[in-house]
Amino acid sequence: MDFLPEHIENYVIEHSQAEPELLQQLSRETWQKVLAPRMLSGHLQGRVLSMLSKLIAPKYILEIGTYTGYSAICLAEGMQTSGELHTIDINEELHDLQRRYFDASGYGSQIVQHTGNALDIIPTLSPTFDLVFIDADKHNYPNYLEIVLPKLTKGSVLLSDNVLWSGKVTQAVAPDDADTKALLKYNKALNEHPKLETVVLPIRDGLTISRVI
Repeated sequence: MDFLPEHIENYVIEHSQAEPELLQQLSRETWQKVLAPRMLSGHLQGRVLSMLSKLIAPKYILEIGTYTGYSAICLAEGMQTSGELHTIDINEELHDLQRRYFDASGYGSQIVQHTGNALDIIPTLSPTFDLVFIDADKHNYPNYLEIVLPKLTKGSVLLSDNVLWSGKVTQAVAPDDADTKALLKYNKALNEHPKLETVVLPIRDGLTISRVI
């Protein structure tokens, strides 16, 4: 699925900050060697994540769903010099690839990798987080929200990827489509939660910004 008409996407990219060379290399390697490269955040969304992180200037960041590490590096660009980014992925086969690029980015000493089930790992993390990015298995999004909220404080920002799910959230849902059902529940929970203010951005496959109030 093309998220934007090609001519519009090209114009937007041409008039946005250039993609750093290291991230270009990571993107190429991901497309060459890793399954489901469409999961990569990519140039435009990566620059959005970077800009948001720079505006927030977080000390502690949590990422649920590392994949090959592209979005983590983007988020780290706005992190405080004394900050720490915790990123969680269930696929241990990607660990070394992630680490190689984390170290090359200059943020390697501040990025902590966790491999395993995020629902088990998150309760063991001690910091409260200024910025959280959820981009993992969609059927668990409501569970991630429930487990992450206690680790957020007033002013913390929660970013959620793929909330439009290729438009499926606006269509009739198949009985066996657990992911779309979960995203519908999640989107509703974000919008109606009394301690969150939320806006959905139609960037790529949908990016939600929620702020704790």
